[in-house]
Amino acid sequence: MRSRGAVGLVLFLLLSPALTRAAEASRYRCEAVYQPARSVWVRSVTLVHDEKKIIEVQIDEVPVYSFNVHGTLVLTAQDNERIAFDAGKLSWQSDWRGLMQSSGRCEKAP
Repeated sequence: MRSRGAVGLVLFLLLSPALTRAAEASRYRCEAVYQPARSVWVRSVTLVHDEKKIIEVQIDEVPVYSFNVHGTLVLTAQDNERIAFDAGKLSWQSDWRGLMQSSGRCEKAP
């Protein structure tokens, strides 16, 4: 009988909408200028977060494997490109193996 009550309690806690908060996503559109070619690429950044922290980062709708957060700065990498996105300054910087660098401005996407 005890195990049935424990299972019921766990199911109640997992399924109760008042106790679980859905993660929210903040989306940004960045126009990065890649040097030395001076080409402009539009990049997207999605930060999935709950009430306490960022739980997922997506670059161009692809989840990244790992990331670090320092205040408003999010550091990550994707396909050998090191990326620094600053949600406070709305800026993008990246470096691709030292061969290309980019920087640009970002705006909150609808």
